[in-house]
Amino acid sequence: MKEADFPKHLSYFLSKYLPGQKNASTYTIASYRDTLKLFLIFCEEEKVMRPERIRMSDITKELIIGYLDWLEAKRGCSISTRNQRLAVLHSFFRYVQKESPESLYELHKILSIPSKKHPKPMVPYLTGPEMQILLEQPDTSTYEGFRDMALLSILYDTGARVQELTDIKVKDVRLSSPSVITLHGKGSKVRRVPIMSKTSELLARYLEIKKYHPGIARTDNYLFANQKKQQLSRWGISYILKKYVDMAKSNPLFTVDFPVTPHVLRHAKAMHLLQSGVNIIYIRDFLGHVDCSTTEVYARADSEMKRKAIEDAYIDLVPDIVPKWEEDGDLMNWLNSLCE
Repeated sequence: MKEADFPKHLSYFLSKYLPGQKNASTYTIASYRDTLKLFLIFCEEEKVMRPERIRMSDITKELIIGYLDWLEAKRGCSISTRNQRLAVLHSFFRYVQKESPESLYELHKILSIPSKKHPKPMVPYLTGPEMQILLEQPDTSTYEGFRDMALLSILYDTGARVQELTDIKVKDVRLSSPSVITLHGKGSKVRRVPIMSKTSELLARYLEIKKYHPGIARTDNYLFANQKKQQLSRWGISYILKKYVDMAKSNPLFTVDFPVTPHVLRHAKAMHLLQSGVNIIYIRDFLGHVDCSTTEVYARADSEMKRKAIEDAYIDLVPDIVPKWEEDGDLMNWLNSLCE
């Protein structure tokens, strides 16, 4: 019986290749792990293939397509999630084809599986007035409320990803002019983003009343911590945001009909910068995008918003009855003269 080589490749990919050769972050590795874990669940539950006995010869293009369809049908995943899972599998099998060249033909067929096309939704974001209403919700007379006010302000003002926000330590904050915060982004990339003077004043006050962990140097404390003085999780930030969004909905001017996640505040900052006339190159660097193609989604969203505003204000001057061109004698004579 042939050795089950799939588990060996999977183990080396996650424990050696990604952290050692690709220098992937723990969050990236966790994302890859979750995708491959779901694939093993699919193999075991739907195909009765025990994970420890899977061989590379068992992996086919049809099996992968079946897994992707299962994600949509049984797991209720969106098309974008399906495409993200496929990208992870492509990365894994590109690694495997170098380690297992005898499977090259079948792996090549798997790598040829395309992403599934789907309509791209408009970028969800809060308008300036809506953002102001949201920031008015925390009760700043309490410590937790003041912390939440600082958290939401920093999340918006820096345009940080939620993981970047959780990773901020006190030593990453510089309040002397010009005030900046150092963010540790994807792929271990570090960038410094400026914060507005009002946000800087708010943050200075927060650092004065902040409850620090006694066993850690002040500068090594996480900027935002939970009740146990430990790093606030992504889910903790999402919970805090949802609480104040629900409160803001009591205001009739807060007309938001989509889920407000931490990333929506990042979208809001980008859109507000664009609408203020900031060059898209600067917005790209501010958000930590690799190239402008990612940032251009905000320009397209802004153009769509302007188009809809023009349509709403458009007065239709075209008559309901369009004349038949074939009944226009002058036009017909001119067309006939072209053939002479």
